[in-house]
Amino acid sequence: MKIATWNVNSIRTRLGHVTNWLQANPVDVLCLQETKVVDQDFPIQPFQELGYFPYISGQKSYNGVALISRQPLEAVSTGFSSVLGADTVGDLDEQKRVITGVLDNIRIVNLYVPNGSSVGSEKYEYKLRWLGVLQNYLATFLAQSSALNVCGDFNIVLEDRDIYDPTGKENHIMASKAERQALKQVLEVGLVDVFRKFTQETGHFSWWDYRAASFRRNLGWRIDHHYLSPGLYERAKSCVIDVEPRKLEKPSDHTPVIVEF
Repeated sequence: MKIATWNVNSIRTRLGHVTNWLQANPVDVLCLQETKVVDQDFPIQPFQELGYFPYISGQKSYNGVALISRQPLEAVSTGFSSVLGADTVGDLDEQKRVITGVLDNIRIVNLYVPNGSSVGSEKYEYKLRWLGVLQNYLATFLAQSSALNVCGDFNIVLEDRDIYDPTGKENHIMASKAERQALKQVLEVGLVDVFRKFTQETGHFSWWDYRAASFRRNLGWRIDHHYLSPGLYERAKSCVIDVEPRKLEKPSDHTPVIVEF
């Protein structure tokens, strides 16, 4: 089984990139983030024509997540509230950032973690609060299932080697101490970074800013992740970053990351 995650930065803008990639890389599930479209306008038909089943949760112009699966998924739900209840979640489901489903007894959780804007801002505090609820959400699933794949755009680098140059980044959004600590606490429920099972060195990134020729110069950040429960981690055969889509004309600033079991 292959599961890919990809922040496409608008599915309608990048539809051709995504469908062409799927034809060349027929993964079992493609987890999309930043689809940026309400559900009724999501381009379902092109995926159905390729033999895929789309499951979507979107909003106009911002955020949005989707699961594109070669087989029908079970137990599909969106948002935190479906698992934790509205009283616990409060306003955190207003932004469409969470979708999950089960394939072959593997629970797949697809996330678009808030960016946070800038350290100390209101959006930064929202991000930290969101991560706190995420921890409870994932702990609930881990209590029910031993096979969990949590993937998506986390908007956080876990370690210095996940940045092209970590110097001075300790107060930079996506690399601040509080963000890293919040993510580590999420992972403490029982999840492991599968990319580091196969690749230890720096220089491997999944996002490059559009500015300053960042991709050509490989000035990247690794912020798109697959985190696995221990049993699934042991079953993982590979985890790779496919940089080819980032070379296309008008690409997303992110590129796919694929795990295989």
